[in-house]
Amino acid sequence: MLEQLMTIENRFEELNLLLSEPAVFADQERYRKLVAEHAELSDLVHLIRSLRDTRQALEEHRQMLYQTDDREFRDLIRVEISELEASETTLDSKLQDELIPKDPNDTRNVIIEIRAGAGGDEAALFAAVLYRMYSAYAESQGWKSEMIDINETEIGGFKEVVFMIEGRGSYSQFKFESGVHRVQRVPVTESGGRIHTSTVTVAVLPEAEDVEVSINPNDLQIDTYRASGAGGQHVNKTDSAVRITHKPTGLVVTCQDQRSQYKNKDRAMAVLKSRLLEQTQAAHAGAIASDRKNQVGTGDRSERIRTYNYHQGRVTDHRIGLTLYRLESILQGDIGEIIKALQTASRAGNLNQNQVSEED
Repeated sequence: MLEQLMTIENRFEELNLLLSEPAVFADQERYRKLVAEHAELSDLVHLIRSLRDTRQALEEHRQMLYQTDDREFRDLIRVEISELEASETTLDSKLQDELIPKDPNDTRNVIIEIRAGAGGDEAALFAAVLYRMYSAYAESQGWKSEMIDINETEIGGFKEVVFMIEGRGSYSQFKFESGVHRVQRVPVTESGGRIHTSTVTVAVLPEAEDVEVSINPNDLQIDTYRASGAGGQHVNKTDSAVRITHKPTGLVVTCQDQRSQYKNKDRAMAVLKSRLLEQTQAAHAGAIASDRKNQVGTGDRSERIRTYNYHQGRVTDHRIGLTLYRLESILQGDIGEIIKALQTASRAGNLNQNQVSEED
């Protein structure tokens, strides 16, 4: 392990030198990659050096303890040794976590696709609730949220919504949201007061970089049309909405939220590249046929990773057995506790993303 830590520090110092070279700065693609690598190593190197300094201070204090006969001074040293030992344990634990192989996509922006599943209008209404929940959490992290495509219902629900969250590390925060989210509540459309169960599917994709996905323009069919909202009301009077079909795979992406046709095309291409990257990575892992199905599921009520129960005011994540009785604050974007619990479970290697039965 010592050799590994030395290698990391040496690479960090090498990056410091490289980033100061004019020739490297002139090559913007290389410069961008080196900056990203430097940022990734920065916190790790800080941990390594803090742990080293703490251990050195601990050794010095232990030596002082046996070099003095002053009782009060020895008592003071023992207190400081105890504090240093606690700090050493904390830093060592953090360092061990940081050395666990990372998901290479963790630092990327994220594209989130939310679709209404079983439950009709009620499912579409809850899709809108999830969109607002994720947008509020992104805002609390200082990240930018940008709509890509939306299909609204007459009563304010979303049959489908696709949006991007721009912010370093946003994918690492949202990646465990993929799957079926189940809601149990009395619908606003229900006059009898009965609790209904509906589902919403969420897919989370890391934004692809241009250098990773090469698309032949001849493989694309690009159509433009007038953007429309609920009930067919035209959002604008120009053909600004864009539909891109990738002929080899049959993937279809639309974007109509931006006023400019060019911006809509750029956003649609970003989603297409991310979907193609997802397929490529899944194929490399030998799971291309099941990866997206595992993310989205069928939308059936019996499939879910998480349940939102309005009557009990609770949210339960079934993969880790976490239940929180503060539904209202969670739906307002306070999902940090859930995200951290899922990340911790993932590091521990016991995050089970298999679907479970209808029974709690």
